[in-house]
Amino acid sequence: MYQLLVSLEVQAPPGEPIGYIVQKWHPCLPKFVIQDENKAAVLKIRGPCCLSSCGHSINFKIKNLDESKTIGKIAKNWSGMLTEVLTDVDNFEIDFPMTLDVRIKTTLLGACFLIVSMKVVGKHVAN
Repeated sequence: MYQLLVSLEVQAPPGEPIGYIVQKWHPCLPKFVIQDENKAAVLKIRGPCCLSSCGHSINFKIKNLDESKTIGKIAKNWSGMLTEVLTDVDNFEIDFPMTLDVRIKTTLLGACFLIVSMKVVGKHVAN
């Protein structure tokens, strides 16, 4: 099964781009680049190799451009066996520095929606 690389444009107000999320190809890891309104890379997001959440959270690390420092995370929190098996409910958390530009914070929120919509951290990977 092949999955196409995806990207997302974040707009605020509608019609005015403030940032982009671009998936980068990697054979094992989900990787994304956060770009500003000029499409200049600002941050990177790297997901785990194993996307199973059995008993623990799945963390996507928000990193600086050279990936030497983790500055935050997007996490799918474990909700318990019954909730995970019997429902389609997910609980996400986003942590980032308060000093980030509000447009980048909004783009990171968009990255969370992109990760959820791709079902990267769920029952299956979308095709």
